[in-house]
Amino acid sequence: MTDRKVEVERNTLETQIKVRINLDGSGSSSFDTGLPFLEHMLDQVARHGMLDIAIRAKGDLHIDAHHTVEDIGITLGQAVSQALGDKKGIFRYGHAYVPLDEALSRVVIDFSGRPGLSYDVKFPRARIGDFDVDLLLEFFRGFVNHARVTLHIDNMKGSNAHHVAETIFKAFGRAIRMACSPDPAMREIIPSTKGSL
Repeated sequence: MTDRKVEVERNTLETQIKVRINLDGSGSSSFDTGLPFLEHMLDQVARHGMLDIAIRAKGDLHIDAHHTVEDIGITLGQAVSQALGDKKGIFRYGHAYVPLDEALSRVVIDFSGRPGLSYDVKFPRARIGDFDVDLLLEFFRGFVNHARVTLHIDNMKGSNAHHVAETIFKAFGRAIRMACSPDPAMREIIPSTKGSL
Protein backbone atom coordinates (compact mmCIF):
# COMPACT_ATOMS: atom_id res chain seq x y z
CA MET A 1 0.00 0.00 0.00
CA THR A 2 1.42 3.39 -0.99
CA ASP A 3 2.11 6.34 1.28
CA ARG A 4 -1.26 7.68 2.42
CA LYS A 5 -0.33 11.24 3.39
CA VAL A 6 -1.66 14.37 1.67
CA GLU A 7 -2.01 18.09 2.11
CA VAL A 8 -5.01 19.89 0.65
CA GLU A 9 -5.82 23.60 0.53
CA ARG A 10 -9.17 25.23 -0.15
CA ASN A 11 -9.37 28.98 -0.58
CA THR A 12 -12.57 30.95 -1.13
CA LEU A 13 -13.74 34.47 -0.39
CA GLU A 14 -15.18 33.10 2.87
CA THR A 15 -12.48 30.74 4.14
CA GLN A 16 -8.90 29.61 3.73
CA ILE A 17 -8.41 26.01 4.85
CA LYS A 18 -5.33 23.78 4.90
CA VAL A 19 -5.57 20.12 5.90
CA ARG A 20 -2.73 17.63 6.29
CA ILE A 21 -3.64 14.00 6.94
CA ASN A 22 -1.83 10.70 7.36
CA LEU A 23 -4.20 7.73 7.26
CA ASP A 24 -1.49 5.55 8.80
CA GLY A 25 -0.66 7.84 11.68
CA SER A 26 -0.45 7.60 15.45
CA GLY A 27 -3.47 9.74 16.40
CA SER A 28 -1.65 13.06 16.65
CA SER A 29 -3.45 16.30 15.86
CA SER A 30 -2.87 20.02 15.52
CA PHE A 31 -5.61 22.59 14.98
CA ASP A 32 -5.88 26.33 14.54
CA THR A 33 -9.44 27.10 13.45
CA GLY A 34 -10.85 29.59 15.94
CA LEU A 35 -13.46 26.95 16.89
CA PRO A 36 -12.36 25.25 20.13
CA PHE A 37 -15.31 22.87 20.38
CA LEU A 38 -14.90 21.64 16.79
CA GLU A 39 -11.18 21.18 17.44
CA HIS A 40 -12.02 19.06 20.49
CA MET A 41 -14.28 16.90 18.31
CA LEU A 42 -11.69 16.58 15.52
CA ASP A 43 -9.12 15.53 18.11
CA GLN A 44 -11.44 12.61 18.92
CA VAL A 45 -11.43 11.62 15.23
CA ALA A 46 -7.62 11.68 15.12
CA ARG A 47 -7.13 9.77 18.37
CA HIS A 48 -9.77 7.12 17.79
CA GLY A 49 -9.09 6.83 14.07
CA MET A 50 -5.30 6.67 14.57
CA LEU A 51 -5.05 9.41 11.95
CA ASP A 52 -2.57 12.28 12.03
CA ILE A 53 -4.58 15.41 11.25
CA ALA A 54 -3.45 19.04 11.08
CA ILE A 55 -5.98 21.74 10.16
CA ARG A 56 -5.45 25.48 9.79
CA ALA A 57 -8.51 27.56 9.01
CA LYS A 58 -9.27 31.24 8.69
CA GLY A 59 -12.88 32.08 8.06
CA ASP A 60 -15.53 34.75 8.38
CA LEU A 61 -16.23 33.96 12.04
CA HIS A 62 -17.33 37.56 12.53
CA ILE A 63 -20.47 36.55 10.60
CA ASP A 64 -20.85 33.08 12.11
CA ALA A 65 -19.11 29.71 12.07
CA HIS A 66 -21.16 28.13 9.26
CA HIS A 67 -18.75 28.64 6.34
CA THR A 68 -15.70 27.63 8.36
CA VAL A 69 -17.25 24.44 9.76
CA GLU A 70 -18.65 23.39 6.38
CA ASP A 71 -15.42 24.12 4.53
CA ILE A 72 -13.35 22.19 7.08
CA GLY A 73 -15.64 19.22 6.40
CA ILE A 74 -15.22 19.68 2.65
CA THR A 75 -11.44 19.97 2.81
CA LEU A 76 -11.06 17.03 5.21
CA GLY A 77 -13.21 14.95 2.85
CA GLN A 78 -11.02 15.91 -0.11
CA ALA A 79 -7.91 14.99 1.86
CA VAL A 80 -9.20 11.57 2.88
CA SER A 81 -10.29 10.85 -0.69
CA GLN A 82 -6.91 11.82 -2.13
CA ALA A 83 -5.00 9.88 0.54
CA LEU A 84 -6.96 6.70 -0.28
CA GLY A 85 -6.27 6.92 -4.00
CA ASP A 86 -7.88 4.03 -5.91
CA LYS A 87 -8.83 2.29 -2.60
CA LYS A 88 -7.11 -0.97 -3.50
CA GLY A 89 -6.80 -3.38 -0.62
CA ILE A 90 -8.92 -1.55 1.97
CA PHE A 91 -11.79 -3.01 3.98
CA ARG A 92 -14.05 -0.28 2.48
CA TYR A 93 -16.72 -0.62 5.19
CA GLY A 94 -16.37 0.49 8.79
CA HIS A 95 -18.63 0.83 11.80
CA ALA A 96 -18.47 1.66 15.49
CA TYR A 97 -20.72 1.97 18.50
CA VAL A 98 -19.36 4.37 21.12
CA PRO A 99 -20.81 5.13 24.57
CA LEU A 100 -19.99 8.02 26.87
CA ASP A 101 -21.85 7.84 30.16
CA GLU A 102 -25.56 8.02 29.23
CA ALA A 103 -24.94 8.70 25.51
CA LEU A 104 -24.56 6.08 22.77
CA SER A 105 -24.00 6.61 19.04
CA ARG A 106 -23.45 4.41 16.00
CA VAL A 107 -21.56 5.41 12.85
CA VAL A 108 -21.34 3.27 9.70
CA ILE A 109 -19.27 4.29 6.67
CA ASP A 110 -18.79 2.92 3.16
CA PHE A 111 -16.07 4.30 0.90
CA SER A 112 -18.42 3.62 -1.98
CA GLY A 113 -17.60 6.51 -4.30
CA ARG A 114 -21.23 7.60 -3.87
CA PRO A 115 -22.02 10.48 -1.51
CA GLY A 116 -24.90 9.75 0.85
CA LEU A 117 -25.65 10.92 4.37
CA SER A 118 -28.22 9.62 6.82
CA TYR A 119 -28.06 11.74 9.99
CA ASP A 120 -30.42 10.91 12.84
CA VAL A 121 -29.25 13.06 15.73
CA LYS A 122 -31.41 15.09 18.08
CA PHE A 123 -29.43 17.23 20.46
CA PRO A 124 -31.01 18.08 23.83
CA ARG A 125 -29.97 21.71 23.42
CA ALA A 126 -29.08 24.01 20.53
CA ARG A 127 -25.62 25.07 21.65
CA ILE A 128 -22.62 23.52 23.34
CA GLY A 129 -20.91 26.53 24.87
CA ASP A 130 -21.12 29.01 22.01
CA PHE A 131 -21.07 26.33 19.29
CA ASP A 132 -24.28 25.84 17.28
CA VAL A 133 -24.90 22.08 17.09
CA ASP A 134 -26.72 22.48 13.74
CA LEU A 135 -23.30 23.07 12.20
CA LEU A 136 -22.25 19.48 12.86
CA LEU A 137 -24.64 18.35 10.13
CA GLU A 138 -22.98 20.84 7.76
CA PHE A 139 -19.56 19.43 8.65
CA PHE A 140 -20.61 15.87 7.91
CA ARG A 141 -22.47 16.86 4.74
CA GLY A 142 -19.34 18.62 3.45
CA PHE A 143 -17.20 15.61 4.33
CA VAL A 144 -19.54 13.10 2.68
CA ASN A 145 -19.88 15.04 -0.57
CA HIS A 146 -16.13 15.43 -1.03
CA ALA A 147 -14.85 12.13 0.40
CA ARG A 148 -17.59 10.51 -1.71
CA VAL A 149 -18.71 8.14 1.02
CA THR A 150 -21.98 6.77 2.32
CA LEU A 151 -22.26 7.70 5.99
CA HIS A 152 -24.93 6.75 8.54
CA ILE A 153 -24.86 8.55 11.89
CA ASP A 154 -27.37 7.57 14.54
CA ASN A 155 -27.46 8.86 18.10
CA MET A 156 -29.30 6.18 19.98
CA LYS A 157 -29.54 7.86 23.37
CA GLY A 158 -28.13 10.73 25.36
CA SER A 159 -29.28 13.64 27.51
CA ASN A 160 -26.03 15.62 27.55
CA ALA A 161 -25.34 17.43 24.26
CA HIS A 162 -21.56 17.35 24.70
CA HIS A 163 -21.66 13.60 25.33
CA VAL A 164 -23.85 13.06 22.27
CA ALA A 165 -21.45 14.98 20.01
CA GLU A 166 -18.40 13.26 21.45
CA THR A 167 -19.81 9.77 20.91
CA ILE A 168 -20.53 10.66 17.29
CA PHE A 169 -17.02 11.92 16.55
CA LYS A 170 -15.29 9.06 18.38
CA ALA A 171 -17.40 6.54 16.45
CA PHE A 172 -16.72 8.44 13.21
CA GLY A 173 -12.96 8.16 13.78
CA ARG A 174 -13.17 4.46 14.59
CA ALA A 175 -15.36 3.73 11.57
CA ILE A 176 -12.91 5.51 9.27
CA ARG A 177 -10.03 3.57 10.81
CA MET A 178 -11.78 0.25 10.16
CA ALA A 179 -12.81 1.11 6.61
CA CYS A 180 -9.41 2.48 5.55
CA SER A 181 -7.39 -0.35 7.10
CA PRO A 182 -5.60 -2.77 4.78
CA ASP A 183 -7.57 -5.98 4.23
CA PRO A 184 -5.02 -8.82 3.89
CA ALA A 185 -7.48 -10.85 1.83
CA MET A 186 -7.95 -8.06 -0.73
CA ARG A 187 -4.34 -6.90 -1.11
CA GLU A 188 -4.20 -5.12 -4.48
CA ILE A 189 -7.88 -5.71 -5.26
CA ILE A 190 -10.43 -2.87 -5.36
CA PRO A 191 -13.24 -3.99 -3.02
CA SER A 192 -16.11 -3.68 -5.51
CA THR A 193 -17.68 -5.90 -8.17
CA LYS A 194 -17.61 -2.83 -10.43
CA GLY A 195 -13.80 -2.79 -10.36
CA SER A 196 -13.66 0.81 -9.16
CA LEU A 197 -14.88 2.93 -6.28
